[in-house]
Amino acid sequence: QVQLVESGGGLVQAGGSLRLSCAASGRTFSNYAVGWFRQAPGKERDLVAAISRSGGSTNYADSVKGRFTISRDSAKNTVYMQMNSLKPEDTAVYYCAAGAVGFSGSYYTKVGSYTYWGQGTQVTVSS
Repeated sequence: QVQLVESGGGLVQAGGSLRLSCAASGRTFSNYAVGWFRQAPGKERDLVAAISRSGGSTNYADSVKGRFTISRDSAKNTVYMQMNSLKPEDTAVYYCAAGAVGFSGSYYTKVGSYTYWGQGTQVTVSS
């Protein structure tokens, strides 16, 4: 069993930065890939970034490439997402999720591929 708790969301002006954290409980967190998803009102929940179990592989949505960076600290059982050059369209609730998912194909982009979810943290970017 893995429990995830997100933090670091908030209100920021366009062009600003935030760092989200996803803290996990459970000794087996390192066995799981982790994804950051976001969901804006009236829209589907979409993958923003994902990181492999080892941290050696990462993937990003085209809309955030070059602006967001995902990383993990296994010693702290925490996954981070540094978000720079934020835009109003980045406004959403951000969720972290963990799952026994590989990075081949597009399986890791699917909500259903992840078993454990956090409660979400709101990110609001003002123009």
